[in-house]
Amino acid sequence: MAGTVGNERRGRIVVGVDGSGSSRDALLWAARQAELTGAGIEAVMAWSVSPAAFPLTTPAPLAYDMGPQVEEELEGIVSQVRHEFPSVEILSVVREGWAGRALLVAAEDADLLVVGSRGHGAVMGLLLGSVSEYCVTHARCPVLVIRHGKEAVAGETGPVGSSSAGLMTGTWKATAR
Repeated sequence: MAGTVGNERRGRIVVGVDGSGSSRDALLWAARQAELTGAGIEAVMAWSVSPAAFPLTTPAPLAYDMGPQVEEELEGIVSQVRHEFPSVEILSVVREGWAGRALLVAAEDADLLVVGSRGHGAVMGLLLGSVSEYCVTHARCPVLVIRHGKEAVAGETGPVGSSSAGLMTGTWKATAR
């Protein structure tokens, strides 16, 4: 839900983070946008234990909680961005479950959802399917997909020299503070 400061409405940007280069670029892009618009950021990292991750001879742990490790990883990533953008409010959120669904739940009433084009970071290396495609297809808010490792071209915005905005659905109304 969008917040307010006094009588002024603030935007809310949800960012999918998985530790990959494109998700870090997505968080940096969102921080720049939040700095320009006064929006707050919710950085979301999801985790799940898939039985497919274990050999047939090894039973999958049913009650294994990766939450503390994921929280530590997310906080490390977010703290770097907070250092670079101290005026931007960034909330770290860890959710258990498939990343695509977790992001849609988090972005239910967001103004913008920002995701990287490909993930498979250390925590989510066993993810099947495309989270960014799922988000673009099913999100109720605009979705911006950031491509990692592409030089920005004329007319595209993104972290300088490292990525560019690849696809956006819906519209994002930028308002200066």
